[in-house]
Amino acid sequence: MKKNYFFKFILLLIPVVALTLMSNAGGRQNQLSGSPGDNNQTCAQCHSGGNFGVSPTIQIDIPATGYELNKEYNVTVMGGAAPKHGFQITAESTNNNAKVGTFIADANAKTKVFNNNKSLTHTIASTSLNESSWTFKWRSPDTNVGAIKFYTAMVAANGTGSSGGDQVATTSTDSFAKSTLSISAEKRLDFDMYPNPASDDLNIQLPNISSKATVQFYDYVGRLALSKTISTSKEKVNVSTLTSGVYIVKVVSDDKIGSQKFIKK
Repeated sequence: MKKNYFFKFILLLIPVVALTLMSNAGGRQNQLSGSPGDNNQTCAQCHSGGNFGVSPTIQIDIPATGYELNKEYNVTVMGGAAPKHGFQITAESTNNNAKVGTFIADANAKTKVFNNNKSLTHTIASTSLNESSWTFKWRSPDTNVGAIKFYTAMVAANGTGSSGGDQVATTSTDSFAKSTLSISAEKRLDFDMYPNPASDDLNIQLPNISSKATVQFYDYVGRLALSKTISTSKEKVNVSTLTSGVYIVKVVSDDKIGSQKFIKK
C-alpha cells in the first residue's frame, strides 16, 4: 500500500516540476535582473554549477549627449556560446534605484514585459529557437529622473531541463544622463571645427562672439572628457590627451548652444 501511495505522489509531482521548468523557459515573472532595485537578486538561487564563459552585453542607441524625454530607443541584449539562454532586464534611476521608463516587447514574441512594463524577459519561443540575442525597445520617462542605468541578468543553460550545470552572469551599462542638447532654432549656435578627425589640435571657428565660450568634449557614455574656455571667434583646442574614439563637442556662448560629432584619432 505504501508503495502505491509513493507511486501516486511521484505521478502528481511530475506535472508540477514540468510546469516549473516550462515557466523558467518562458521567462520568470519575479524581479531577478541583478539590479539594486531588485535587491541584486538573480536566478543564481536556482541555476548554478555551470560555466560557458558567457559575458552578457547590453547595447542601446542612446547618444553620448544623453536620453531625450518620452522617446523610444533600441536595446539589444546578447549572450554567448551556450545551448540555451534566458535573461531579464530593467532600467533604474541612479539616484534612488526606482524603475524608470517602459519596455516594449519585440514584434516576434521573443520577449515579453512584466512589472507594469518596467522589466522585460525572454519567452519560451526564443528558448525553443536557441536564441542568444534579443532586440526590443525602451521608452524614456516623460519627466527628468536624472541619470539612469540598465541592468541584466542572464542564464546560460545546458538545455537539459534541470537547473544544475547552468551559468548565471550579470552586467550593467554606464549611466546615461538626460540630454541637454534639445534646443530651439534661435538658441542654436552654429560653428565649424577642423580637421575632423584630429589627433592634436582642433580648430574651433565661431561666429563673432561678445563674450567667452566654453568648449566641452563628451565621450560615448556622456561623460565630460575635456573642457576649455575660449575668448575669440577662432581658437585651437589641444585634444592630444583624449583617448581615440567618438566624442560630442558642445560649445556654449552666451545663451546659445551648438554640438557636433568629433573623431579623435
